[in-house]
Amino acid sequence: MDIKDIKIVESVESKLGHLEWKKSPDAHILLKKSGADAPCVSECQGRPCTTVCPAKVYEWEADHKKVVVNYENCIECGACRMLCPFDNINCEWPGGGMGVKYKYG
Repeated sequence: MDIKDIKIVESVESKLGHLEWKKSPDAHILLKKSGADAPCVSECQGRPCTTVCPAKVYEWEADHKKVVVNYENCIECGACRMLCPFDNINCEWPGGGMGVKYKYG
């Protein structure tokens, strides 16, 4: 195989850079339970929300033993809600023309 024949695959991060969105002033993603007794702190193994989200909305802060939700990064795919083993994520679609502006093609 010649080096010229190798196809360069665009990274997820690079593809996310092509999206346009209008940031909502209000969070549209919330943890139903947060704090020390939340299942994502005390019971959840692996915290799938922190690994499945392509936009890195969820971050585990080990020092503070909490999941931080950066809702501004959300691309509204719904993967976090589907994979949370404790159904602890409340995800609503942003209203009023806010959120991701998807394009066809």
